[in-house]
Amino acid sequence: MSRDSNTRRRIPPGIFLIKSVRGKDWALKSYRYIILLLTFIAYASYHASRKPSSIVKSVFYPESLKNSKVSPWPVGNVFIKEEEFVSFDRNRVESQGWYPFNQSDGTSKLGEIDVAFLACYSSGMYVAGHLGDTLDLRLFLTTGMIGSGIFVGLFGMGYFWNIHVFWFFLSMQMVAGLFQATGWPSVVAVVGNWFGKRKRGLIMGIWNAHTSVGNISGSLLAAAVLDYGWGWSFIVPGALIASAGVLVYLFLPAYPEDIGFSGITDSSPNLESLSQAEEDRTQKGPVVKVEKSSGIKEGSGSRTGIGLFEACFIPGVIPFALCLFFSKLVAYTFLYWLPFYLSQTEIGGEYMSVKSAGNLSTLFDVGGIAGGILAGYISDKLNARATTAATFMLAAIPSMLLYRTYGSISRTINILLMVVAGLFVNGPYALITTAVSADLGTHSSLRGDSRALATVTAIIDGTGSVGAALGPLITGFLSSKGWDVVFIMLMVGALIASLLLSHLVIAEFTERSHKSVPSSHGQQTDEATGSQPLLSNQR
Repeated sequence: MSRDSNTRRRIPPGIFLIKSVRGKDWALKSYRYIILLLTFIAYASYHASRKPSSIVKSVFYPESLKNSKVSPWPVGNVFIKEEEFVSFDRNRVESQGWYPFNQSDGTSKLGEIDVAFLACYSSGMYVAGHLGDTLDLRLFLTTGMIGSGIFVGLFGMGYFWNIHVFWFFLSMQMVAGLFQATGWPSVVAVVGNWFGKRKRGLIMGIWNAHTSVGNISGSLLAAAVLDYGWGWSFIVPGALIASAGVLVYLFLPAYPEDIGFSGITDSSPNLESLSQAEEDRTQKGPVVKVEKSSGIKEGSGSRTGIGLFEACFIPGVIPFALCLFFSKLVAYTFLYWLPFYLSQTEIGGEYMSVKSAGNLSTLFDVGGIAGGILAGYISDKLNARATTAATFMLAAIPSMLLYRTYGSISRTINILLMVVAGLFVNGPYALITTAVSADLGTHSSLRGDSRALATVTAIIDGTGSVGAALGPLITGFLSSKGWDVVFIMLMVGALIASLLLSHLVIAEFTERSHKSVPSSHGQQTDEATGSQPLLSNQR
C-alpha cells in the first residue's frame, strides 16, 4: 500500500487524471514517446525565448541602415504613414534606435547584454546540474521554465514602460540566464533515465532538433510581432516557455519509478506490449541499478548525485567539455548575431529589412537539424563520437569561409551556403550536448550509479556555455572592425575545437584497429549497446 501511495504522490497530475479516466495504464514504449515529445517541446521553448535579442539588435542599433539603398526598416505602414507618431514619442521610433543602444558604442552594449545572459547561464549550469540529480526534475524544470518566461517578458516590458536604463536590461538578462540554466541538464537527464544506449546517437540527434526548431520558431515569432513594437518580440516567447512549463508540470514523469516502473517484473502489465529484447534491456538498465544503490528510496526527490569534481574525473568529460567551449562559441555567435549580420550586409546588391533577416536566419538552423541527425547517425555507425565531432568541426572551417566569401553574391547562394554552414557548425554541438553527455553520465566508472546524468551534462554544457558567452561578446567588439575579423575568429575557434579531441580520436582509431583483428566471440558488445569504444564499459 505504501508503494502504491508513493507512486500516486509522484505521478504528474495530468497523467494521473488521464489514467483515472482511461482506466488502464500505457505501455513503457508509449511513455517513451511522451518523454521525447515533452522534453522536445520544453527545450524548444527555451531556445525560442533566447532568439528575440538577436532579432531586435538592428532595432536597437540601426545606424548603418540609414545609408542603405532601400527604405529603412521596418517597411510596415504603421511607421511610414503616421508622421505624427514621430513627434509624439521620439524614443519609440525604432528607425532611430533605442537609447542607450543607438549610440556609438551600441554594438558593444549589445554584446554585453549577451554575455550577461550567457555568463549567468553557464555559471548557473554547474549548480543546476547537481540540483537536477538530487531534486525532483519535473518540479525543477517547471520552475526554471516559468521563471525564464517571467524575466524574458519583463525585458520586453521595457518597451511599454519606456525604459532607457542599461542596467535594467542587463539585470533582466542575468536573472533570465540563471533560470535558463535549469533546462539542459534536466531534459538530458530525463531522456537518459528513460532510454538505454542502443542507437542513442541517432535518437538524440533527431530529438536534439528541438534546439533548431526552437531557434526557428523563436525567430519567426519575434519577427512576426515586431511591427507592433519590439517589446512583443520578448513577451510572446516568454509566454510560450511559461505555458510549456505548465505542460511539463502536468504531464512529464521524470523517472520510470514515478509511474510505477521501478523494479520491473515479468508480471508487470506494462511489459505486455514490449518485445523480449526491450524487456531485457529495461530490466538491466538504470532503473534496477538505482534500486540497488539507493535502498528503499525511489523516484523523484530521493536521488543522491555525485560531486562536480568526482564527475570531472570520468574519462572523456574534460576533453569534450573543452571542445564544446569552442564549438558553442561558434554556434552561439551565429545564434545571436546572424540576423544582425544579414541586415547589415549587402546581399545581391541590396540590404534586407530586419524582419526579412530574422526569417532568413532560420535556415541556418534548418541545416543544424540535418547536422545533428547526421552526426548522431554516423557516430552510431562508426561507434566513434570523438572522431565524428572532430570531423564536423574541421568541415565547418571551409563552410564558414565560403559563406563569408560568396554569400553576398545572391540570396540563393547565401541560403545554400548558410544551410551547409549550419549543418557542420551545429552537428558536433548537438552530438556532444546529447549523446556524448548521456554516455558519460552513465559511464561504467560510476559503478552503477546512474545519477550523474544531470551533473555530467552540466559540466560539459556549462563549460561550453562559457564559450557561448565569449563568442557574442567578442563579436560585439570585432564587428566594428569588419566582419572578416569575426569570421576569422570563428574559424580559429572551430580548429581549436577539433584539435582538443585529437587524443580521443587517436584512442578511437587505435581501439577500432584492435577490434578489426579476429578474436574471441565477445567482441560485439559495443555494437549491442550502441556505445562508442571510447565510452565503452572497459575499466
